[in-house]
Amino acid sequence: MFLSVFDMFKVGVGPSSSHTIGPMVAGAMFLDHLRRQPFKVAGLKVTLHGSLAFTGVGHATDRAVILGLAGFRADDYDADKAEAELARINEEGTVTPEGLDELKFLPKDDLVFDYGPNLPGHANGLIIKGTDAQGDVITQVTYYSIGGGFVLTAEELAAGKDQDDGAPVPFPFKSAVEMLDMAAESGLTIAQMKRQNELSRKPAADLDRGLARIWEVMNNCIERGLAGEGILPGGLKVKRRAKAIHEALMAERGMNLTAPHTINDYISTYAMAVNEENAAGGQVVTAPTNGAAGVVPATIRYWLDHVPGATVSKVPDFLLTAAAIGGLIKFNASISGAECGCQAEVGSASAMAAAGMCAVMGGTPEQVENAAEIALEHHLGMTCDPIRGLVQVPCIERNGLGAIKAVSAASLSLRGDGTHLVPLDAAIETMRQTGVDMSEKYKETALGGLAVNVPNC
Repeated sequence: MFLSVFDMFKVGVGPSSSHTIGPMVAGAMFLDHLRRQPFKVAGLKVTLHGSLAFTGVGHATDRAVILGLAGFRADDYDADKAEAELARINEEGTVTPEGLDELKFLPKDDLVFDYGPNLPGHANGLIIKGTDAQGDVITQVTYYSIGGGFVLTAEELAAGKDQDDGAPVPFPFKSAVEMLDMAAESGLTIAQMKRQNELSRKPAADLDRGLARIWEVMNNCIERGLAGEGILPGGLKVKRRAKAIHEALMAERGMNLTAPHTINDYISTYAMAVNEENAAGGQVVTAPTNGAAGVVPATIRYWLDHVPGATVSKVPDFLLTAAAIGGLIKFNASISGAECGCQAEVGSASAMAAAGMCAVMGGTPEQVENAAEIALEHHLGMTCDPIRGLVQVPCIERNGLGAIKAVSAASLSLRGDGTHLVPLDAAIETMRQTGVDMSEKYKETALGGLAVNVPNC
């Protein structure tokens, strides 16, 4: 089993990896599908299903799939160009992707939200069709956005293509038990084993450059969030708070006004800064998803700014360790809120951050595994119930609390020797089972929980 650190941490655009980045990727995949066909199509049609339909507008799914079919990509997204192109497409009813003829696509007619049953493969499904000049369908592909920006066709999902089929890696651990056994046998840390796996697929210079960029984008997102003001889009009139809270915290320094627990406000504010940027449609890093994008960077920033001895040279070890834990969770359970609720998003992110924090604080592999388990265990059962389908309430504050839990979990694990009752593998399996049992109302459909009770109050 191998999931690259760059699979777990992808540069993208808010507000959702499953609902924004995924549909944009699916659009690009369909364009590639058309470029391989011997025939030409004249138009496009899209149908969104399941969670992509129920919360699609709030997650900007409609905008994302339109832009994907117009040739836009999440990793080099230009907001101004995107807005201009969206306006043109809605007015003229065509897209002009590179390498293809002009295609008829009028979103108000050709983009449909289907609120019926989910497609069979996953809660996040969409079907993209190519039509002839008369509007008859001549080719179509079903795509599933399976979490964290990962997208598979129905055929790929059925064939197990969500699992790695590349060349063998030096440390192919598929469970936490295997990971710890390999660490004990090799004498390497989890980060060192993960690095060896990465180097089996890419040069060291590319790995180091990529890790540096991931942290740069994360940290820049924090800084933009700490400088941002105003009301977030979407109609809830949620006010951006990170800037004001951070300024108050900075003003209080040295004034004997700061209680020890105030450090939690710093941690929360770093996470809120990221998720306010995400809610505003800014550039973020999936960690492992957009909805949970604030937890890992907030924990790193807390470590760098507030923990004596912290150094940016250790950030790659943090990211590699976190990615190893995230890979185990994705492989054995899910990182998709539409599949397993927010335990799969913020819970997974908290486990990843706790593991990374423990590692850079000198924890053993056993302590790292313990830290991840503590963080994940105490997110079990967490629902995904965004109000109006927007990644704002409860998502923004939830990232702050997820980061606080990550720091606490790492600290608790470092106070022990790694021995504990509940294995990480058991917590991951419990999360999977809980997600299976969880009502669809609480899995990113905005049909239950806060999503229905707050508007009714």
